[in-house]
Amino acid sequence: MKALVTGATSGIGRSFAEKLSKRGVSLILTGRNERALMELKESLGTDVEIFPADLSVRSHVFKLYEFCVDKGVDMLINNAGYGIFGRFDETDLTDELDLINVNIVAVHILTKLFLRDFKRQNRGIILNVASSAGFMTGPLLSSYYASKNYVVRLSFAIAEELRRDKSKVSITVLCPGPVDTNFNNRAGVSFSVKPISADYAAEYALRKAFRRQLIAIPGLTVRAGVFATRFVPHKLLSAVVYGIQKSKKTTERRR
Repeated sequence: MKALVTGATSGIGRSFAEKLSKRGVSLILTGRNERALMELKESLGTDVEIFPADLSVRSHVFKLYEFCVDKGVDMLINNAGYGIFGRFDETDLTDELDLINVNIVAVHILTKLFLRDFKRQNRGIILNVASSAGFMTGPLLSSYYASKNYVVRLSFAIAEELRRDKSKVSITVLCPGPVDTNFNNRAGVSFSVKPISADYAAEYALRKAFRRQLIAIPGLTVRAGVFATRFVPHKLLSAVVYGIQKSKKTTERRR
């Protein structure tokens, strides 16, 4: 088996790489930091190739696919992504467009291209990393929440098409709550609840993916929270999320 992992140099992506390596899976790892990729490659025991790329640049995404196309990839993990905190009218447009390119466009391109290959060979696993945010609107993290809604709904739609085709290709979408990674530092906020570890999130997601299960939501509390969103009025839920996000920034400023 060979897996492509995007955003592999830190957080959940690094945990995916380490756990797949321990399972004997060959890897293609990508991220922006070539030095970090090299260090990760040297630390792993299985066959590893690296491809430094900035997935906010569309041409890099296609070059990544071209690099992989003849290498027997049968598992795609779309992990790369990040968030930007702030009021929508105040956040930087260029930064937001880069976020959309990484969180949505790159995921869309790679999912489509690899799905076509996987369907031709009638095997393969796609694991898209979204968030519990993908089931809600997110004032003060609006672009991030919207991007993860896209990933969740795209994955659900593909899953239904695969089911109707009786395909042996499967798709799983990971939707964790807070995870102890560099996400909040990059977004400029702090955790309001205790996060789970990246290792736990990755292991949980891989177990679900190998079992061909569509949704992976680690943690009973987060699963209950996602379920409860179905019954909360939209305006109330948005107000609650706004309060949570605002308190994160307030906490960060006090530190």
